[in-house]
Amino acid sequence: MIKVTEIVKRAKGMTVEEFQDHWLHSHGPIVAEMPGLLRYAQSHTRPGGYRRGEPAYDGIAELWFQDKEALRSIATTDEFAAAKVDESKFIDPDSLIELVVDEHVIKDGPAPAGGIKSIEFVSLRPDLTVTEAQRYWREVHGPIAARIPTMSRYVQSHVRVRAFDRLTPPAFAGTAVTWWADIDAMRASAVSEEYRLTREDEPNFIGDELQVILTEEHIVFG
Repeated sequence: MIKVTEIVKRAKGMTVEEFQDHWLHSHGPIVAEMPGLLRYAQSHTRPGGYRRGEPAYDGIAELWFQDKEALRSIATTDEFAAAKVDESKFIDPDSLIELVVDEHVIKDGPAPAGGIKSIEFVSLRPDLTVTEAQRYWREVHGPIAARIPTMSRYVQSHVRVRAFDRLTPPAFAGTAVTWWADIDAMRASAVSEEYRLTREDEPNFIGDELQVILTEEHIVFG
């Protein structure tokens, strides 16, 4: 299975409420009609993320397909064209980031309904090869972070290695996504020994400082 992650900012002059409403109720049904789409989720930055200023992003969309061929085949469909036309109504095109990724489920727990979905945007150390850094992230760091108490679920999404051979490399190497029952569960984890060890290990593979948004997930399809 293959996944596309779209990292989005709302169109200039649009309120957060207008953006989220259009994304979920107008754009969502259009995208859900795409042939070959297996699952579609939107994760909207929570209201608290705007209290101290503008967050890094207004959310992410995740779209799952069976394979690369299924993903490629949608590009010539009417449904894809309609989705692209509608994007211009609520998304800032200059800020849109699209990543083609492979998912790695590190902690296969439930995604709590109405809970918090934390999304970290990961950049890798430039002195490591992408393969080395991704292997460390998945096989060494993943099990360390999976031990954090009160964390419900943990998924790493790694950008496919060939994307780094392009003239313009991807904006991020992937995302680290964790689910929590509520804000209290998140806060409780932050004072744990397991959380401390997780943060101490990050410089072994992470390059730039992590950007993070806290979101609410909406399963639109699948």
